[in-house]
Amino acid sequence: MRPITGRHELDLFSQLPYILNEELADDLADGRRRPEWMWVALRGDRLLARAAWWSRSAGDAPLILDVLDIEDSASGSDYVGIGARLLQTAMAATLPKGSRRPEYSRFIPPDWRENAVTRQAVEDRMAVLERTGARLFVERLRLEWRPESPVPEPNRRLIFRPVHDGEELVALMASVLDGTLDAHGRDDLTRMSLHEAAVRHYEDELARYASPRDWWRIAALPNGEPVGFVIPARNDCNAIIAYIAVLPSHRGNGYIDDILAEGTRTLAEQDVPRIRASTDLGNIPMANAFRRAGYINFGREINMTWS
Repeated sequence: MRPITGRHELDLFSQLPYILNEELADDLADGRRRPEWMWVALRGDRLLARAAWWSRSAGDAPLILDVLDIEDSASGSDYVGIGARLLQTAMAATLPKGSRRPEYSRFIPPDWRENAVTRQAVEDRMAVLERTGARLFVERLRLEWRPESPVPEPNRRLIFRPVHDGEELVALMASVLDGTLDAHGRDDLTRMSLHEAAVRHYEDELARYASPRDWWRIAALPNGEPVGFVIPARNDCNAIIAYIAVLPSHRGNGYIDDILAEGTRTLAEQDVPRIRASTDLGNIPMANAFRRAGYINFGREINMTWS
């Protein structure tokens, strides 16, 4: 059990299939991954298990454990046990002692529970994590709008303007965290105030996007009173709806449809091949809003955490 020694071992690391394999080379080149964060369990030249962390940019600490695979066809082997031993060894060597362990993320098919083979693969990887003390945190829907879908039309109930500055957006973000259905938002509020959670989200994610900030929109009534906002952006791979919300005092009026339509139009005007978004499986109002706007559920994401 060891980390790979460099880019030349990517073919070895990629012997186990996963959707992120095609991004590994670019991530290494850009510093989002490091060889010492990419671990393998080998029997001779045979790859039995692997694990890897990712960060948003070069120089950052590991942000998320997004690769964890075991050789499902390893007959006669305790491949779940091998995976757990690899992960324990890799975490001890990679993560600072006493630090909070990065969250685990796995992209899976939308119907993973209905397919026996896929379900077994997902549950086996979850079992690896559980043996190291992790537990399911949330399951999320992965959503996508494609250019062949109609671009939502404005209905003129709301007016949209750019965000004045970061302070304005943070204040609005803090207000929408009150009563949020988002699991990550609720978890943040167990450790920090509304304002602190909003600042952290803004600084750790939204402020890092290189896409134009004049895409960001505040939704307001004709008298100028804000009712919500949407943050269209680009990450390293796709155009995305990075954040969307309605202020608590204006929920229940259907404004989410207008706000999502504005964000979708903003990105569609850039001739992007797709727009990605995600929401918690349990956030049914938001999932329904994306469905009404023409977004399809093309996958899911499993998040697991350590207490």
